[in-house]
Amino acid sequence: MHSTKTNVSIDDFDSLITYPVQSQWTTPDPSRGPGPAEAGWFDGTYHHRTNVTHAQFSFSFTGTDVYIFGGAGPAFGWYKVTIDRTQHYTRSAYVDVTEEPAQTQSTRQHLLFHRSGLRGDKRHTVVVENLGSQKHGEGTDLLVDLVKTTVDIAPAGAILTNITLEETDPSLVYTGEWTENVHNPLFSGGYSRYTNGDGASVSLTFNATAIYIFGDKTDRHGLYTVSLDGAPPETFNGVSGCGGAFAHACEKDNTLVYFAGGQPLAEGEHTITVRNVPGELGAYFDLDAIVLTKSTKYFPAYAIAAGIEARDSGAQKLVDAQGVLWLLLVVGIFSFWQRKFAYSS
Repeated sequence: MHSTKTNVSIDDFDSLITYPVQSQWTTPDPSRGPGPAEAGWFDGTYHHRTNVTHAQFSFSFTGTDVYIFGGAGPAFGWYKVTIDRTQHYTRSAYVDVTEEPAQTQSTRQHLLFHRSGLRGDKRHTVVVENLGSQKHGEGTDLLVDLVKTTVDIAPAGAILTNITLEETDPSLVYTGEWTENVHNPLFSGGYSRYTNGDGASVSLTFNATAIYIFGDKTDRHGLYTVSLDGAPPETFNGVSGCGGAFAHACEKDNTLVYFAGGQPLAEGEHTITVRNVPGELGAYFDLDAIVLTKSTKYFPAYAIAAGIEARDSGAQKLVDAQGVLWLLLVVGIFSFWQRKFAYSS
């Protein structure tokens, strides 16, 4: 069966990307704003870079394609990409300046890796590991700027419409103590809502083919969990990437806190809950807005259940949709979110 596809852009600061040892990575302070020397990186210049051999980052997604963008040039070396623990790829971002004299600095948004034809109904895990220099004179660094995934968002021919729910929307159910933030033009609608309460949560019951949850990150944020339709909660890290003391510093606004779309959101009603895990320091979580993608067509729930049963029996005939229709996810969405969805196609 064919499907409608969309691309989801994940910035290196978004919590959907995990850095097991954050201290091995460096990044500009996003609260200082982009500088002209760093222009050209996705979402306002911010990127993670390491020269530590075996430093890693990872992410998981449900979709058919994955793209990883970063830096290339004389300072960069080799890296390994592993998909689902079974597919291993070794690549190099090094460029020899004696062969390409114009390449004296890094290339921005260089395509480090692309893999297509993955099972669209399966959740994949990607691990990227820095291998450093493999030959004399090569660079040692690895820089990640952006991850883009392709998702089977709805059946073929579906028309998508996006709705933004601000943090004050009455359909959101809060538990615990939450505080409305001061005005910030970088927030959707100018405001966000935050908490450092132990177990404080926000829940939403909805019918949509995709859900994007946006917040922000600082050095005084911490862990949070997300549970969709009663499934075991996933844990994410909301701490910013600059490192440093527990403080309101290194703030990055409009980060993607969570995404789910396509076959995990079959036709029918769904419930999602985000819960703060403050820890001993009393860490915070911020909610900015939620974007729901409505569709004129949905994957039927019985097809999802049948797919799970078939996978368990070893069958291979499932929803490996090789879609022919590409829709720009940003159609109908507020222009505020356009840079997040700029790579959709």
